[in-house]
Amino acid sequence: MVGAARRDTGVGGVEGGVGLTALLVAAARAIESHRPDSLVRDVYAEHFVRAAPASAGWPVGMEQVPDGDANPLWGRFARYFGLRTRVFDDFLLRSAQAGARQVVLLGAGLDSRAFRLDWPAGCVMFEIDREGVLAFKHEVLGGLSATARTARVPVPTDLRADWVGALADAGFDATVPSVWLAEGLLFYLPNAAERYLIDTVDRLAAAGSALAYEAKLEKDLLAYRDSPTYTATREQIGIDLLTLFSLEPRPDSAGDLAAKGWSTSVHTPFEFTRRYGRGPLPEPNDALAGNRWVFADKPRP
Repeated sequence: MVGAARRDTGVGGVEGGVGLTALLVAAARAIESHRPDSLVRDVYAEHFVRAAPASAGWPVGMEQVPDGDANPLWGRFARYFGLRTRVFDDFLLRSAQAGARQVVLLGAGLDSRAFRLDWPAGCVMFEIDREGVLAFKHEVLGGLSATARTARVPVPTDLRADWVGALADAGFDATVPSVWLAEGLLFYLPNAAERYLIDTVDRLAAAGSALAYEAKLEKDLLAYRDSPTYTATREQIGIDLLTLFSLEPRPDSAGDLAAKGWSTSVHTPFEFTRRYGRGPLPEPNDALAGNRWVFADKPRP
């Protein structure tokens, strides 16, 4: 699979559309990493940002942001991504330590968890994303001589294609407990695609598996078009998130999982801001108001 990724070299996979948002999240992780009270340390993130022409001029530390934390994009929004990364880090590690030895990242983007977290022995991480995204990541990490801390298997395929077959071909074993992550993914997908993804995870996840994902519950995303977050993202780096998000009504995926026998819990990010002592709190006209982080476990018999 790594060989397949090498065939699509260059930065095309991250230079536009949803791919560009992977660079945004990497920049946020870089900024978080340089904070004295950081929740995440990711030494690779700034290298991704600097390697792509589209993001080469973006900040990777708060000293490069003239208005500092008052900046809605590189202050509050970046801190949100730092908090999200930490919360999902903790969930994945807890699940792996509880016996889920297969980790599946759906829409892995420029995730570096295979390289920066301490995984239990015997873990294997499957990173599913488009070929160009994984090729860019492969090039940057290769240039740094980065060494993964667990077995890592890139699965270069589009989630709109036969990713289930590609995952099986990569060695995924549906009889072994697994932990799945859809971080910053579902709100880009149409309603039907989200339902298919959740149903497929349920089908492939053995008893003792776990799933975490991020969802948006707003009935009208466009009502927040003029929020400081969306405005700053459009004006400062040219990413109009609302043109990338699906505007269809969202399914109740947490309810669907519960109906299938999973144990689920739904949280606002602000709950974790208070728990960890860092991160965004609610504000007027808040683009994060409808964001929810969902955690689900498939019980053993």
